Amino acid sequence: MTGTPQQPQPVAVEADFDAAPGMLEGAMELTIGPKECDLAYWITQVAQGTLRERGVTGHHENALVPDFLKAPGPLREALVLEFGLRALSEEIATRLLAPYVEIAPSILEMEFYSTQLLDEARHARVFRNHLVELGMPEATLMQDIEEMAVEFRREVLQPVIDFTLDIVQKQRDFYGGVAVFAIVIEGVLAPAAELSERKWTPLSPATGEISRGTSIDEMRHLTVANTILRDYVRDNPAYRPRLLEILRSGVDLWDSIDDRKFVMHREELFQKGMHEHAGLIADYEIWPGTRLLDTTADQRYAMAEQWTDKMAEARLADMGLPAEVMVSTTAKAPA
Repeated sequence: MTGTPQQPQPVAVEADFDAAPGMLEGAMELTIGPKECDLAYWITQVAQGTLRERGVTGHHENALVPDFLKAPGPLREALVLEFGLRALSEEIATRLLAPYVEIAPSILEMEFYSTQLLDEARHARVFRNHLVELGMPEATLMQDIEEMAVEFRREVLQPVIDFTLDIVQKQRDFYGGVAVFAIVIEGVLAPAAELSERKWTPLSPATGEISRGTSIDEMRHLTVANTILRDYVRDNPAYRPRLLEILRSGVDLWDSIDDRKFVMHREELFQKGMHEHAGLIADYEIWPGTRLLDTTADQRYAMAEQWTDKMAEARLADMGLPAEVMVSTTAKAPA
């Protein structure tokens, strides 16, 4: 039996590839929770909405990879490093989310974290796929990523893995785990994803679209987690000291990790490469009033720090928590 073909249904604004706000704006201003973002939402709004015509590679077939990113050079090296480390990070995030699904206190949280697990697995996949589009051999891709990320895994990812699993798996503290993943991990790394989208968009349509799609997902992850924590602390005020303790421990964790060297190495490569393609970038502004070509690696790094602080302040205020809890004793930035 065949039915009448149906027109695609309108997509929620926050999931619309073209109309969704930027990740930082959305994460600070949107208010959605697990009740809205259930499994049905993911199927209709994400899989059939955000990812429409972009489900395989993360970008539309008409969004191409420029030839200069397939040839040796500082821009290609910067992108390979960035997406290689992000692919590994997203793979690990996927594996870390399994205990969240297991100990979720209700079907709402279970469904939401099941969809986030799929999102993170998709992110890892499209980052890996993009490396193949850049010319890396698919047959040895996993080994190549592991080799480029040896120090990053040991010095950055492993401490984060240990910290997260101690809370969500050993202590089986679901809400503490939500705080770790959304505020300590994604809350620090998300501004780097925003920066990635902004800086690659004028250079590579495919790269920009991949980053745009992942940012839309991250915005949803941050916002829903914020709602989960806000409502739980409101209904269980005795948990507030525990939450603050976890957040402070998270800050201490990042203070102990030297992620700056990984960020700055690729930003310096990007800096060199972007000037080789200045005509393509032209007057494109990476943020209002500032041309990308006029920025330095240090300035972009500093702006990511500012975005991190601004986003944390807004989200903690929504939960009724003091912004000071996330203040670092050392200058840090996302990897």
